[in-house]
Amino acid sequence: MTLASVVGQPRAIDALQAALRSGSVHHAYLFAGPEGVGKELAAIGLAQALTCPDKPNEGCGSCDGCSRIAKGSHPDVTWLMPDAERVERGLAGRSDFSGTPSREIRVEQIRGLLERISLRGLESKRKVAIVVDAHTLNQQAQNAFLKTLEEPPSDTTLILLASAPDKLLPTIRSRCSKVYFGPLPVELISQRLQKERKLEPQTAELAAVMAGGSLGRAMALDLDALAARKEVISGFEALKPGDLGALLRWAETFGATRELAEQALSILSLWTRDVALAGAGVERLANRDLETLAREVAARTHEATLHRRHALLEKTKAIIVERNGAPRLQLERMLIELLEGR
Repeated sequence: MTLASVVGQPRAIDALQAALRSGSVHHAYLFAGPEGVGKELAAIGLAQALTCPDKPNEGCGSCDGCSRIAKGSHPDVTWLMPDAERVERGLAGRSDFSGTPSREIRVEQIRGLLERISLRGLESKRKVAIVVDAHTLNQQAQNAFLKTLEEPPSDTTLILLASAPDKLLPTIRSRCSKVYFGPLPVELISQRLQKERKLEPQTAELAAVMAGGSLGRAMALDLDALAARKEVISGFEALKPGDLGALLRWAETFGATRELAEQALSILSLWTRDVALAGAGVERLANRDLETLAREVAARTHEATLHRRHALLEKTKAIIVERNGAPRLQLERMLIELLEGR
């Protein structure tokens, strides 16, 4: 893996390569974009280009230094992420923490990072710090980090990865060179799924669309959940105003876990898109096997209602995923607002 091998993000990679060629690498970068679209791979590639002894400003991807950067074990490349993320990656165990691993990056972690980058590099003249999920920096941590951005070490490059950059202080964002990463093309994700997960073309395309341009999300997509999407959709469309019991049962079923709720909301977001396209006369839908139902729903649903439904689905997903909202409760609130108008 090198910077040149990151696929689907030509503008971002071209901008970074141009900075490397001209010797105008910024002291701090903010890689902004959805999860699973190549931000972390680009950060690894940039770190390799900045420290590789064999191919300076490019990175060979195969020397000992480049290999250790990819594995997260290079002494001059520091990784920082929430404790919960470390547990999920197998870099730490839950027993390593006295309580529940934090989903925030805490000020103590920032202080440790600042101490580390203040030291001279052990193997390279340049040091790199990669902050994963930088949008989870809490207020104290952001304030502490800001001081480093205001007076950065001359031999250090800071790379912040954020899927929700608006959560960072404006002063932090303004001191970083921003590089935007967009959703990956459906065709690219579909091809990778067919090659690496051995999916049939139609299944791979549906999974790619459901993943919203995120290769990481597509690769981790539960195929059982994909197969169960008909149950999610048919149950949702069967709900009627005034039938509170059915509403609560639907929320209980698909709000049993955070993962189930997120999957159900993603399925319904894609379904709502399909219904809108069916109403506009578009023939090729993501849920091709449910095309008849999509056209029936489109015929009885006003366009404004579909826009409102999509907005509520995305809002509910954000509350559950980003704010740790209770899945079942948030689904209940969404359905009551959708069906009961309150």
